[in-house]
Amino acid sequence: MSGPATVLIVSDIHHAGAAERERRGYEIACAPNWPLRLLMRAYRGHVWLRDPLGNGKFLDAFLHRSGSPDFVITNGDFSADSRFVGVSDDAALASATECLAKLRTKFGEKLHATIGDHELGKMSLVGGHGGLRLASWPRTTGGLGLHPFWRHEWGSYVFMGVTSTLLALPIYEREMLVAERAEWESLRAAHLDEVRAAFARLSPHQRVLLFCHDPTALPFLSRVREVRDRLGQIEATVIGHLHSELVLRTGHVLSGMPMIPFLGVSVRRMSTGLKEAKLWRPFNVRLCPSLTGIQLLKDGGWLTVELDRDARHLAKFRFHPLPWSNVHQPLTCTNQH
Repeated sequence: MSGPATVLIVSDIHHAGAAERERRGYEIACAPNWPLRLLMRAYRGHVWLRDPLGNGKFLDAFLHRSGSPDFVITNGDFSADSRFVGVSDDAALASATECLAKLRTKFGEKLHATIGDHELGKMSLVGGHGGLRLASWPRTTGGLGLHPFWRHEWGSYVFMGVTSTLLALPIYEREMLVAERAEWESLRAAHLDEVRAAFARLSPHQRVLLFCHDPTALPFLSRVREVRDRLGQIEATVIGHLHSELVLRTGHVLSGMPMIPFLGVSVRRMSTGLKEAKLWRPFNVRLCPSLTGIQLLKDGGWLTVELDRDARHLAKFRFHPLPWSNVHQPLTCTNQH
């Protein structure tokens, strides 16, 4: 390929297969009392996503409208994770397998996939259910065929994908089982070695497109000397996780807020990440929203990036909205490029 290239980026698909679709109301069921159940219903129904198990039609609509890009990056979170323990749950594994099968059938060897937090597990927003489970790791890396760190070169560009949960593991300390902590730390150390080596061997002319699911990991990356020394070569860091530009803008506003230790593990995790959100800036963050966006704005979609092989011009990002009304229309394959 001698000319320019188009990179398509999609994130937070959260596909639910048949077994997960049987678990309607799974989040509200975690609430320990009726006031929290009412709050969760209002939050889900009006702000975040009323039907978190109904994303399959958005995936199908995206696949029909995605065109013929040169490279495809999917930036994590392939299942609904309705037991909050990642793909150690058989139903979540089946959902993620089905999702990735559809992506691989469509895009083949063009596809590069990053690991999200829901592949490995994270505690429920209320009730303290679930968390990181070591059993999810071999299912993610072996069963799903996802690489903790991946790297691909094209012209003067180097694409890199990292596992945000491993990088930000100290924040997840209260969400892992005590007996599994040492093994998680070992996996993190090995991952950091891969990251250090990849950044250390960058040539001065190379530009990096970094793919990191959760921006909470970026302050930890900034403490890695090999990364810090080459921050100027990171043209863009594409994140997912936040689902909507509204959430990203809110994160910038709340940057530097103190950690909140008394409202549960999830709030503690999120506030700890926001405390250091000012350190996201040198990474040139770009959000790829979820395909659905959030219920309040219905602002989902995907990104494409136009790249010049010699990196003489900056990467050109374009957002492709996926209006909810279009999801219910007859699907016809269109070429975006």
